[in-house]
Amino acid sequence: MRIPIVVFVAMIFVIVAMTTLLWSLWREPQTHLTVKNPGDLNALLPSIVGVTQASLDGGNRAQVLENGDQFFPLLIADINQAKESVHLESYIWWRGNVCDQLARSLAEAAHRGVEVRVLIDASGGHKMTKQNESLMGREGVKLASFHPFGFKNLGRLNNRDHRKIAIIDGRVGYIGGYGIADEWSGHAQDKDHWRDTGLRIVGPTVNRMQGAFCENWIEQTGEILAGEKYFPHPAPAGTTQAHLAYTSPTGSISSVQVLYYLAIEAARHEIVIQNPYLLPDENSIMAIRDAVRRGVTVRIMVPATSTTDSPVVQHASHHQFGTLLKAGAHVYEYDKTLLHQKVIIVDGVWSCLGSTNFDSRSFNLNDEISIATLDPQIAAQLRAAFNDDLRYSHERHLDEWSNRPFWHKAIDGLAYLAHGEL
Repeated sequence: MRIPIVVFVAMIFVIVAMTTLLWSLWREPQTHLTVKNPGDLNALLPSIVGVTQASLDGGNRAQVLENGDQFFPLLIADINQAKESVHLESYIWWRGNVCDQLARSLAEAAHRGVEVRVLIDASGGHKMTKQNESLMGREGVKLASFHPFGFKNLGRLNNRDHRKIAIIDGRVGYIGGYGIADEWSGHAQDKDHWRDTGLRIVGPTVNRMQGAFCENWIEQTGEILAGEKYFPHPAPAGTTQAHLAYTSPTGSISSVQVLYYLAIEAARHEIVIQNPYLLPDENSIMAIRDAVRRGVTVRIMVPATSTTDSPVVQHASHHQFGTLLKAGAHVYEYDKTLLHQKVIIVDGVWSCLGSTNFDSRSFNLNDEISIATLDPQIAAQLRAAFNDDLRYSHERHLDEWSNRPFWHKAIDGLAYLAHGEL
């Protein structure tokens, strides 16, 4: 059967149009960032807060939680003491003891009358056991899946919910890089127990964390949580000032990307970065280069290829090591286990952590959330942890990096071709 020429031309036109449309939707924004009237952290902080659509809230009490041994016992204890509501949002829920313990605590909370809502990304949560799902559902936990696989979500399957937060009674918040899995238990003692950092916070900023949870909960369920039960008026609990940045893909520069960029631009003495998936764009690389030129010490730590859970991402990251080293940054690879925390410290005063990786996927494709604190004590704790992690790391140097084997360079270059999707 012959296809009429008009039909054939129309089919070609539709294919070209659809390809162009998909390219325009998926391509990485190429905006060149510049800062008008740059200054130090004090000068730029109102801008950092303002352009990320946040507010700098005082009166918080924040506690740094290193690894699962510190994170999960406190989280489960707070859930066990919850009186009104527990809201948990995570990219990952796999299987194991941590998953079983948390499912039991959430189910018990729902059984005693606490409103429990759990939002898990469909991709990262597909390993959840039927036993966990049934236990929570049977006791009244409201369990929702973010962008489940199906025809109606075809255009959104690449948009994943990478946020990791929990809010108890609207007054206590948890945030960090932790997934719900045994890999995040322990104290980073071996390659089966990963290194991560989180924050437990009490105070006004918890209201904003609740708002972030509600954003995605409303999208998936249509249920709007309103009233003082969910958004209480918290009394001051401490002296830490904090601001929250969370984002969903909009096709423009994301607030977390601007947050990272302005933090680097604001540094005058030191920048410390720990991130498992480091694929900075040209804007960030230029900002790091300029920071070194004005006398800032830049130290960056990533997992080694032997310990990462994604060697492809690590090789793509390697493609940029030379550029970072030429710019004057100090680059370290952590050899003990997967380094999973997403931490930035600026000038020993301002620090940021959360779910956001330093890559295009986090900046442009995922829903992410990060919290920044203006607190020298928290910055000192995170900086001391970085220095301790140096004991299990090795530094890369430009000479040896430039002379790495050709096959290594080839793999790095090939992996980097897909950096926008990694």
